Amino acid sequence: MKPSIHVLMTGAGAPGAAGIIQCLLQDPVIQLSVADADEGAVGRHLHDRFYLLPKGDAENFAAEVLALCKRENIDIVLPLVTKELFPLSRYKEEFNKAGVQVLVSSHSAIQTANDKGACYRFLSEKGIPVPQFHLVHTTEEFIHAAFELGHPQQSFCFKPTVANGSRGFRIVSDSINEAEHLFHQKPYNTFITYTHALKILSSQPFPPLVVTEYLPGDEYSVDCLADKGKALLVVPRLRQKMINGISVQGRFEKDEAIIAYCTQIIEAIGLHGNIGIQVKRNAYGQPLLLEINPRVQGTIVAGLGAGVNLPVLALRNAMGLPLAEEAMQVRWGTSFMRYWTEVFY
Repeated sequence: MKPSIHVLMTGAGAPGAAGIIQCLLQDPVIQLSVADADEGAVGRHLHDRFYLLPKGDAENFAAEVLALCKRENIDIVLPLVTKELFPLSRYKEEFNKAGVQVLVSSHSAIQTANDKGACYRFLSEKGIPVPQFHLVHTTEEFIHAAFELGHPQQSFCFKPTVANGSRGFRIVSDSINEAEHLFHQKPYNTFITYTHALKILSSQPFPPLVVTEYLPGDEYSVDCLADKGKALLVVPRLRQKMINGISVQGRFEKDEAIIAYCTQIIEAIGLHGNIGIQVKRNAYGQPLLLEINPRVQGTIVAGLGAGVNLPVLALRNAMGLPLAEEAMQVRWGTSFMRYWTEVFY
C-alpha cells in the first residue's frame, strides 16, 4: 500500500495559492485540504476540501489550526502567509505532540529572516555580504542615511524592516521625471524623489526602516529547499518582468555565485522547508540580499516547467519519504511566463 500524506495548506487566498495547489496535486501520495480566513478565497473554488480559519494574527489562530488537524487527521501543515509563521512556529511543539508537523523554520530563525534590519545585521556580523544599510527611526536618521549612501549623486532604497511583498518599498532618486511617471507609467511604480519621501516621513510617525544602497543589476528570486539549516536545493530564477512585485516572466539560471551565497544564508540562519531569497546584483555584479521570505514563494509553481516540484519535495523530506534523484534535477535555461486566468462559480 502506498504511503499517504494528508496536507493542510493554509493561506488558500494568497496570490500564489492556485499554483501551489497545482504543485501539490501532482503527487498522488498527497491528500490535500486547504484553508483560509476569507470565505471567498480562490482556493475554495480550486479544491473540494476547504476550511475556514481565523486570521493569522488572531490570538486563537494556532489553536484552531491544531484543532482542525486533529479533527481531519492532518499529517503536516504548509503555511503560505507570512503572519501565520510566527504563531505556528511558537506552537510547533504542541503540533508535534499531536503527531502533526508544521513546515516552518524555528521561531528564532523566522524572527531573524523576517526583520530586514535584524537580518542584515545578523548576516554582516557572520561575515556574509549584504548591501550597505542603515536602520532608521526618525527623519534625522533618514537624512543622515541618505547622505552616507551618497545622495544626491547616488540613488538609494528604503523599506519597513517588517513588511510583506513590496509594501512600503521605494527607490529614492532625484533624476526621475515625475510628469513622465504620472502620465506614462502605471501608478504602482516604486520611484520617489527625496523631497517627496522626506515630506511623507515628516508628516506622521513611521515604522522602523532599513535604508540601503541601490543595487542596479539583475534581480533574482531564489527558491530553496532546506533541511534544518542544510541547503538541499537552490534554484535561482531571473526576474525579467514583474507586476506589483510578483514575477510574471523569468528564466532559471544555474548561477553558482548565487547558489553559494544563498546556501551561506540558509546555513547561517538555520532555515527549514521551502524558503524564498531575493537577491540583486550591485554595480560590480556581486549578488546581494534584498530580503528573505521564510516560506514558500508564490511563483514557485514556475519550477514545474523546469522539472522541480519544490513544495512536494519539501513535504516529502519533512515526512521522511525519499527524494528521487531525478526529481532534484533542474532544467536550467527554462523560461516561463505567467498570465491571468479565471474561476467561475
